[in-house]
Amino acid sequence: TFQTNILTELKNWKLTLIQHYKLQMRQEKEKHAAHVKQLQNEVENLKELLHTYEISISRKDEVITNLSRALEKQKERVELMRTFTLWRIQHVKAKQEEYAIGMADRHFQTALMKKVWAAWRSVCEERWKDNVAKACQLRAEDVCVQLTNDYEAKIAELTATVEETKAEILRLHSERDQYEDTMKKAFMRGVCALNLEAMTMFQSK
Repeated sequence: TFQTNILTELKNWKLTLIQHYKLQMRQEKEKHAAHVKQLQNEVENLKELLHTYEISISRKDEVITNLSRALEKQKERVELMRTFTLWRIQHVKAKQEEYAIGMADRHFQTALMKKVWAAWRSVCEERWKDNVAKACQLRAEDVCVQLTNDYEAKIAELTATVEETKAEILRLHSERDQYEDTMKKAFMRGVCALNLEAMTMFQSK
């Protein structure tokens, strides 16, 4: 009958619709499973990448630590050399002061001798006759000339010593400047070498 045909048609259409939805559900489940698997693979890859980054960061920290140690050692060497140079300069200054004090003491002794000699000559002039005074005066003049010559020679020697000391101080200053310049260049070469080594390590990673 017509009603029976309509019911049959509706039943067939219902079955067809159910099968269609089942097919869609199966396809969606497969897509979902494939997407989940893809996400899991991406997670695993990210884990490996994270592990690689952790290793790289650890090596970078090690390089930074080595660079810091090298810089500290370089700083200690420069400080030691600076202390040694200052000590040498102070030693030379002490020697120069010692020479100056000795020269002043000799000058004082000579002046004192002249004063004593003048006083003695005055007493002699009062007590002795003119001929004895003249003889003493001649002798005194010879002694004064000799003392003056000795004193001038000693002054010349001390002056030469002072000049040598000044030249030594200038040479030490020059050596210190050259050493500091050499240390700075060596330090910069060491830093550049360490930077190149670090960059090579980072690039190789």
